[in-house]
Amino acid sequence: MISRTNPIPRNAGRALFSGLVLTYLSFILLLPLGVIFLQASKRPWQELWQVITAPAAIEAYKLSFSAAILAALINSVFGMILAWILVRYDFPGKRFADGLVDLPFAMPAVVAGIALVSLYGPDGLLGRHLNPGTALGNGLQQLGFSPVNLTSSVIGVVFAKVFVTLPFVVRTVQPVLMELEPEVEEAAYVLGANDRQVFWRVIFPQLLSAILTGFTLAFARGVGEYGVVVLISGNIPYETMISSVYIYRRLEEYDYSGATAVAIVLLIISLVVLVCINLLQWWARRYEN
Repeated sequence: MISRTNPIPRNAGRALFSGLVLTYLSFILLLPLGVIFLQASKRPWQELWQVITAPAAIEAYKLSFSAAILAALINSVFGMILAWILVRYDFPGKRFADGLVDLPFAMPAVVAGIALVSLYGPDGLLGRHLNPGTALGNGLQQLGFSPVNLTSSVIGVVFAKVFVTLPFVVRTVQPVLMELEPEVEEAAYVLGANDRQVFWRVIFPQLLSAILTGFTLAFARGVGEYGVVVLISGNIPYETMISSVYIYRRLEEYDYSGATAVAIVLLIISLVVLVCINLLQWWARRYEN
């Protein structure tokens, strides 16, 4: 006689899945983070403090976070505009344009960096026209502007981070725009609201949480960006060297403890910024409700 196997109790199955999830997260997140702190603890605190507070490290922190915040702000504005156009308007090539938004996700970082340098560098297809001595460069100088150099400059660092973080805001705002009920906007128009009032009082409060989420993702991606920035920034200490490149330089010098100490500083600052942004998201949800 064949005996029937008793099914796994619901509580036991839930405990099993919870254990698998915690084990997976431990190997993927907790253990690597623990090893970072363990590696940094191999050197005296005084020496680590000198590494993380070195002038080159401080300038790298400033550039990394300021460029990441600026890139996230730029994409929060233009990403929302792009999502609005893709959702609310029909035009030839709309599907192609919608697919191009995900190009920074699919393109390898090195390929993207080479493409940007080849296009906007001093000898690039477009960048050569901005050099001093060219018609456009001379015109900028006559207007009081210095010629723009997108490589080996802070502008290049911000531009590279804008390129790699664009999809985050678009893809977080786009679904929310699709789910907005047109009846709410029509009711606002019937009550006498104009286009500006409808956007700021009806549409924008519903988009605010998604915009903050996209800003958070773009900021986190921008802080950790390495491949595109390392090719377009020139990696000049005290000027265009970001924290990721600074850490790599420490690793090249076999200073693993110093590199992990700088990485811990980046981790702590990023967590503080993300907590603040999450608090803003919580406030935005309350404001929306």
